[in-house]
Amino acid sequence: MGLTQLQLGALRLVLTSLILFSFGLPSLKKIKKHHWRWIGVSALAGTFFPSFLFAYAQRHIDSAVASILNGLTPLATAIIGMVLFGVYVSKRQLLGVLIGLLGSVMLILAGSQINPDQNHAYGILVLIASMGYALNVNIIKHHLSGLPARAIATGNFVCLFLPALAILWSTNFFDQIGQSASMQISVGYIALLALFGTALASILFNKLIEISSPVFASSVTYTMPLVAVMWGFVDGERFGLVQVLSAAVVFLGVYLANQRQKKPT
Repeated sequence: MGLTQLQLGALRLVLTSLILFSFGLPSLKKIKKHHWRWIGVSALAGTFFPSFLFAYAQRHIDSAVASILNGLTPLATAIIGMVLFGVYVSKRQLLGVLIGLLGSVMLILAGSQINPDQNHAYGILVLIASMGYALNVNIIKHHLSGLPARAIATGNFVCLFLPALAILWSTNFFDQIGQSASMQISVGYIALLALFGTALASILFNKLIEISSPVFASSVTYTMPLVAVMWGFVDGERFGLVQVLSAAVVFLGVYLANQRQKKPT
C-alpha cells in the first residue's frame, strides 16, 4: 500500500529536517533567545499544519483545484497584515479580498459538479493552510526580519523534527516500509519533494520575504496554478470551463488585493 496522509505529511517534515540539518545547523547561532517563540509559531503556521492539511486535501480534490485555492495566500496575507500587524490596506485591496473569496467558493462548487466523486469540502483545508502561510509571511517580515533565510528555515525544522518523527513513528511507518515496495517508491518521491519543494524552497522564500513586502513575497503562489493545471492535464485530471472562469475570478481578486495605494495622511 502507499503512504497514509499522516505518513506523507510527517515523512516530508522529517526528511526536510535532515536535509536542512546537514548544512544549516551552523546558522542557528544567528537566532537570539527572543526569536525562538516566533520561529516556533512560524514553523507551526507555515510548515507543520499545512503539510498535513494538504496531504488530506489532495486525497479528495485535484491538484489543480488545490493550487488555485492556495493562490488566495496573498489575499490572506493582506487580511492578516491589516488585522494583526497594522498594515494599511486600501479599499481596492479589500474589494480584491471579497472577489477572491467569491472565486474560491465558485471554484469549489464548480469542482463538485464536474467531479461528483470528489469531496470538494476538503478545499476548506487548503484555505486554512493558505491562512497559515499568510500568518507565517507576516511573522517573518515583522518579527524575524534581519535573520538569515537559512537560519529561519533550519530553526523552523528544529522545532518540527521531534513532533514529526513522533507522528511518523506512531503510524508504524518503520515497521511497514521494509515490506511494501509501493511505500518505498513513494518515499523516493517524498525525498525529492522534501529537497526541492520544502528545504530549498523554504530558504529561497524566506529570502524573498526579507528583500520584499509580505504580499509581494506571497505572490509567488500565482505561478503554482499554471504549473499544477499543466501537470493535472498530463495526469488526467478534469478541469472544466466553469472552473476556468472561477479561477479567473480568484486571480482578479488577487490582482486587486495587490494594488498599492498611498496611505492617506
